[in-house]
Amino acid sequence: MKALLLWPIMPNSFWSYQETLDLAGLHSTNPPLGLITVAAMLPSDWEIRLIDRNVRLETDADWEWCDLVIISAMIIQKQDFWELIKKGVALGKKVAVGGPFPTSVPEFALEAGAHYLILDEGECTIPMFLSALAGGEERGIFRSPEKPDVTQTPIARFDLLDLDAYLAITVQFSRGCPFQCEFCDIINLYGRKPRTKTPEQMLREFQTLYDLGWRRYVFVVDDNFIGNKRNAKVFLKALIPWMEEHNYPFTLVTEASLNLAEDDELIELMVKAGFTMVFMGIETPDTDSLLGIHKVQNTRKDLIESCHKITKAGLQIMSGFIMGFDNERSGAGQRIRDFIEETGIPQGHFSLLQALQNTALWNRLQQEGRLVDGLGTVHQGAIMNFVPTRPVEEITEEYIEAFWHIYEPMPYLKRTFRHFMMMTGWRPKTNRRVTMIEIRLFFAICWRQGVVRSTRWRFWWQLVAIAFSKPRLLYDYMTTLGIGEHFFSYRHEVRAQLQAKLAALQESKQEDAIQQLASVS
Repeated sequence: MKALLLWPIMPNSFWSYQETLDLAGLHSTNPPLGLITVAAMLPSDWEIRLIDRNVRLETDADWEWCDLVIISAMIIQKQDFWELIKKGVALGKKVAVGGPFPTSVPEFALEAGAHYLILDEGECTIPMFLSALAGGEERGIFRSPEKPDVTQTPIARFDLLDLDAYLAITVQFSRGCPFQCEFCDIINLYGRKPRTKTPEQMLREFQTLYDLGWRRYVFVVDDNFIGNKRNAKVFLKALIPWMEEHNYPFTLVTEASLNLAEDDELIELMVKAGFTMVFMGIETPDTDSLLGIHKVQNTRKDLIESCHKITKAGLQIMSGFIMGFDNERSGAGQRIRDFIEETGIPQGHFSLLQALQNTALWNRLQQEGRLVDGLGTVHQGAIMNFVPTRPVEEITEEYIEAFWHIYEPMPYLKRTFRHFMMMTGWRPKTNRRVTMIEIRLFFAICWRQGVVRSTRWRFWWQLVAIAFSKPRLLYDYMTTLGIGEHFFSYRHEVRAQLQAKLAALQESKQEDAIQQLASVS
């Protein structure tokens, strides 16, 4: 079998870092980990071509070559996902799909014409698909309620990637999260009991990346790295000597819940293992909203104190914030802005609340008759897909203003500096070589922020202060400033998209009012 594996185009979003990638000469933030893991599960006698369409587009020769097309997608990629399915079917190819989006919304892929839906987790459903294919079945939907043992998951086919195209390479230690936040679809996809790989597995994956020559960021893309704290500690204790032996070849990033602040040992182990950044879903500083979405783990300790503790230990925080929760009070955007300023968090993943299909939030809003047609997404330029408890116009206008001001260049530079100066924890020494990618990005940042913009004096003063007082933080500090270039540009796009949607919404309401008056008269 000749299989063409396709990863659809990722629209510009918070996570795309497109402006930054362009400055560095890169093509994409992360590779499709799920798809290259699937590639490792396919029969060894198959011929495989993997194409990340964010790196390069497939050719007519690729389509002609293949017998089978396998496409994975997240919801934000749904437009290109749809078009790829349609194209494959039109060319007479068998099309198989999988991943988070078709698992949550299988009818979308079916309507597009996909022949095979390999849903849920591939360790269980790929063997079903392969058996059906061998039996000559022309179509099929393959599902399994069973949660697989991830200790049996093979090492992803990192060799299929163009490593030079990416900002960070991704690996996975665990699946699932023990919490039950109402708006989150992770527990639907992967369950509430975190399943972890063995330390030996993870070290083999790290060694594979090392042998392939990778030396930059490695993103451990668990939904909650500390969902199983005991196993996380066991892994970290094995990882530390490996990282020491290899002179810390990777800069590690992951996602974790804020209750990390309650475990001093876990924080220390993460820092000693080479983790430098952690994404945390803070969501909102409003306790009532946190309780309303069942995010009780964020109410046990003072949020700002927890953030400061984690930062001081040496971990940069990237945070998630959401507006539009039920019974949210006016001024939520300003309160989030104030929180970000007080904690100094450089990157706040800030979006309007979306109801994702089959989540507890979706089911509740459906019962209450508050859902609006259309699937939820995670795109910052998307308006809410349900009727909120305060005017959607008020929420959206607050959001636009907050997003705009958070990513103004001067405030971004100031709080990034404060965030890094707050760090007093240990940081490893590394002998990683600086590549042309880093050099290109460094000079682009110096030119834009140190010459062209009004931030010039602040930029050079901060750079000298970091270089002399915290030299081991300089690499991550400059990378964070580089990421800022994406947001400085992206905020214009977000504002324009949302203002256009508000205008369309207002026009629709006016038309409805005119029709109602006409019907009465």
